[in-house]
Amino acid sequence: MKNLRVETEEQYSINKQNVHHVISRLKKELKFSISFLQINFVSSQHIKFLNEEYLEHKGSTDIITFNYSSQNYILDAESYICIKTAEENAKSFNITVQNELIRLIIHGILHLTGYDDINESDRKKMQKEENRLVDLIFHKDIKILENDDK
Repeated sequence: MKNLRVETEEQYSINKQNVHHVISRLKKELKFSISFLQINFVSSQHIKFLNEEYLEHKGSTDIITFNYSSQNYILDAESYICIKTAEENAKSFNITVQNELIRLIIHGILHLTGYDDINESDRKKMQKEENRLVDLIFHKDIKILENDDK
């Protein structure tokens, strides 16, 4: 897909074609275009640095998205997804790592298209849409993390 880059740190093997497939489905469903979008799969150390340096939050997190656009439906952004935190989330929610990675991609895109999760009401709306999109897109054959047997 034009204007979409998928990057990963050496220790991870990401199926970039499947990430493109997920974004393509989201693009059709949410009706946005991409000026530039880079999705980075990173370590907990890397996301911890970004979280503390740019957001002034302590510790690691699962996803950070930087939105450079003033328009919700023309994406110009970078997303950073922490594989280790995704693995921990998957374990605690009793889902697959693949499902959690797709959920995180969706979560980042929803933020970029105007959804927010700061207050309870907005969080419920965002979570409902996130669940709908996960149900629409996720199936067992989509693998984002190649070296994951779960």
